[in-house]
Amino acid sequence: MSKYPASIPKGTRDFGPKEMQRRNFIFDTIRRVFQLYGYQPIETPAMENLQTLLGKYGEEGDKLLFRILNSGNYLQDIPEELLHEANPQKILPYIAEKGLRYDLTVPFARFVVQHHNELTFPFKRFQIQPVWRADRPQKGRYREFYQCDADVIGSKSLINEGELIKMIDEVFSRLNLKVSIRLNNRKILAGIAEYIGHANQLIDITTSIDKLDKIGPEEVNTELSKRGITDEAIEKLNPLLFLEGDNTIKLKKLESYLDKVPIALDGINEMFAVLKYVMSFEVSSQIIFDPTLARGLNYYTGTIIEVISLDADIGSICGGGRYDDLTGIFGLPDVSGVGISFGADRIYDVMEQTNSFPEQISTTTQVLFVNFGLREAEFCISLISKLRARGISAEIYPESSKLKKQLAYANSNGIPYVVIVGEDEINSSFVTLRNMTSGTQQKLTTEEFFERMAKG
Repeated sequence: MSKYPASIPKGTRDFGPKEMQRRNFIFDTIRRVFQLYGYQPIETPAMENLQTLLGKYGEEGDKLLFRILNSGNYLQDIPEELLHEANPQKILPYIAEKGLRYDLTVPFARFVVQHHNELTFPFKRFQIQPVWRADRPQKGRYREFYQCDADVIGSKSLINEGELIKMIDEVFSRLNLKVSIRLNNRKILAGIAEYIGHANQLIDITTSIDKLDKIGPEEVNTELSKRGITDEAIEKLNPLLFLEGDNTIKLKKLESYLDKVPIALDGINEMFAVLKYVMSFEVSSQIIFDPTLARGLNYYTGTIIEVISLDADIGSICGGGRYDDLTGIFGLPDVSGVGISFGADRIYDVMEQTNSFPEQISTTTQVLFVNFGLREAEFCISLISKLRARGISAEIYPESSKLKKQLAYANSNGIPYVVIVGEDEINSSFVTLRNMTSGTQQKLTTEEFFERMAKG
């Protein structure tokens, strides 16, 4: 027995053929929508310099970055007093200069700065790649997972928000999933912080209220109190977080509270404009303005978007927002952008729970040719080549085995058709086509066979 049993790190997964076919169905659906709206593909490296990543996701996000040890003797540059102190936070900068990307947005901002002379603005990009977070693995939360991002950078127009929301609607419509698209604006949150007298604690406030769905109002209030928010401020805050009515009514009520706070009024006006564009794009999904929506990423400056499934309790399956100066961190100021990110792994989990995957995507091979020997195999191979030339997937069983074994192989792999060619069929230029679903068989000329396969 092996001393080291075969295993993978917690929070990561293997994917077999069935899972990959389903995952590719999700990726292909999202990719087609991205391309339909004029977005262009890019890729960035799995690892980035830590200086690129640190400080962009907030304190909690920085803790979840996977760091990569420097090559060689990574201990040689650590001051001796730090080694004796054994404080990992102080030692880390000396031993790790690179990390695995936490998301695709910050690397995209770095990409734009590095390549801005080669790009035409506004630049619309999409990216489908894995990201990594040193999180505690649990249902719907993984350490390695895929994001499918679309961003437009170099434009402040709120039409972009409307179009991205329409793209979300289009993707989930094609995936046959019902979703709720929740919207807010970071300027509204900043205005609320100013209104309650804690303008300098926006991050503390948003980090706490972002947990409202998970821990409830009482726990959020407790956390706010621990972060130094006064009882009087919490009392002023609560009515703003639980507004009732449709989107327009909630925004009007909020406007009445925050009518003396300019930044909040800017955010409210932007929210009204986005909702008008959403109506123009004829979005069919449920759209909800939610003043409690904060999202934990510090770089958002305007619209915030979060999507939840109405069919499964799994958390956010898509999100995004407006960031006005993310590229400024890298030396290219005043380049506004807005983007969305689909969580492919959570979408997969929802589709699996709700049986939303089409049956046909589980099959790669459409036709299996039975192998009875050398002469029969040569005849079958010529037919296989013609099928593949017509775009129909086909294969031949590699060994000359008993028919029962070869049919069992077709069943196990979900292959819908089996072609049986023996000596009689070769002599008469016929094939026997077996439908594995119904169990029926029919004898066809090769011409009839090709016509039948072309129809699917």
